[in-house]
Amino acid sequence: MDIHIPTPLRAYTGSKQTVNVTGATVGQVLQQLTDSYPELRQHLYTPEGKLRSFVNIYLNDDDIRYLPGKESTPIEESDELTIIPSIAGGRYF
Repeated sequence: MDIHIPTPLRAYTGSKQTVNVTGATVGQVLQQLTDSYPELRQHLYTPEGKLRSFVNIYLNDDDIRYLPGKESTPIEESDELTIIPSIAGGRYF
């Protein structure tokens, strides 16, 4: 399965925009990703091992937080994951 890496996190994947990993569930794929690129772990997970609240993970077009299985959602090889970090800041006029 392909995982699309956002620009701010590409420094931890050797500048790769997309990484291909295997697994049967969203959680297994993310585990494989952080095993292959250990520096990503601290940016995606809290020290307690929970996905950080400001990191959005999409399975195809669906935010995994709203899927019934969340990280245990089964995946197919043709599925894609996209990591989208929340962006805060700016100024409201």
